[in-house]
Amino acid sequence: MTGPLEGFRVIEMGGIGPAPFAGALLGDLGADVVRIDRIARAGTEPDLPARFDFYNRNKRSIALDLKQPQAVATVLKLTSQADALIEGFRPTVMERLGLGPEVCRSVNPRLVYARMTGWGQEGPLAQEAGHDINYLALTGALHCLGEADRAPPPPLNLVADLGGGALYLVVGLLSAAMEVRRSGQGQTVDVAMIDGVTHLMSAFQAFRQQGSWTGRRSDNIVDGGAPFYRTYATRDGKFIAVGAIEPQFYTNLLEVMGLKESELPAQNDRSAWPAMRERFAAIFAERTRDEWVALASRRDACLAPVLTIDEAPSHPQMMARNVYAAFDGVRHPSPAPRFSRTPSDLHRTPPTPGRDSRGALADWGIAPDEIDALEAIAAMAGA
Repeated sequence: MTGPLEGFRVIEMGGIGPAPFAGALLGDLGADVVRIDRIARAGTEPDLPARFDFYNRNKRSIALDLKQPQAVATVLKLTSQADALIEGFRPTVMERLGLGPEVCRSVNPRLVYARMTGWGQEGPLAQEAGHDINYLALTGALHCLGEADRAPPPPLNLVADLGGGALYLVVGLLSAAMEVRRSGQGQTVDVAMIDGVTHLMSAFQAFRQQGSWTGRRSDNIVDGGAPFYRTYATRDGKFIAVGAIEPQFYTNLLEVMGLKESELPAQNDRSAWPAMRERFAAIFAERTRDEWVALASRRDACLAPVLTIDEAPSHPQMMARNVYAAFDGVRHPSPAPRFSRTPSDLHRTPPTPGRDSRGALADWGIAPDEIDALEAIAAMAGA
């Protein structure tokens, strides 16, 4: 393994969504991430074949039956060797398993215990089920997205699960780990997706209170309302995206389009935006996507092609940066961000549950006879 987190040990309690993504990011950065999977899944191929389960790359899997005290005791032994633990269950699930933060820190006072939920550890919705779109809805962010005369569309599950959840967990976990170096004491990091998304909405909350952001969709500067910051269909049925906010870039965009600024309303005259959007749409419909890209090349017009998920990997910029990497015969997004001295890499293929049970337990200090005993009582399973 390489990466800035080499030697940093993380236990991840098996789950779905943002917590596994956070674990994979830590694994990309070089951490030794061991995932505790349910024994019932040991040796089986998940619904998503393991080699395509990118959220589990750069990890090892141990399959344990946490209904058995011996398995719980094993997790606590692993915890005594860990720098951090990640869990993404509903509140109190880990406490009922006998693996709550107080118990875990009783065997390792330096442990950073990172908890991921959608609604948070307390409050009237704490025990309610939910997904990215639900958390996004409660924060006001979802209402801001989409066309004015249509229902707000779900923006994949990038914003709440990954942006407001996984990335905040990684920041919180690593911040707490740095603080351990000063105090010698671990702590609990409470990550709620509604907290993270609300924090991401900081600028728009400010704009709304200041009066420069309306409560209507597609009516504002970066929500598609501005004619110079939105997508347009091209002659071939594809799309281009323009984001020419600053005056100099707006001037360049107009030149690419064959328009003169003196013949148009002021750039930020909101009353003129609807008519300008229609005019821009008609102009962009006259050429193909790639023709517009060629016209705008090296002109600082902030115009880019809207590539499909299949087109993106072969774009020259993506290829020049090696944004994707071949790994085990599959195209993976490359680790990010990048480090000059301790580069991240892809070093472990995503495991089937239990693939690494014996080896990972041994590496983390569990004696061979203890591993045999766990297997004998079916508290542990291998691949």
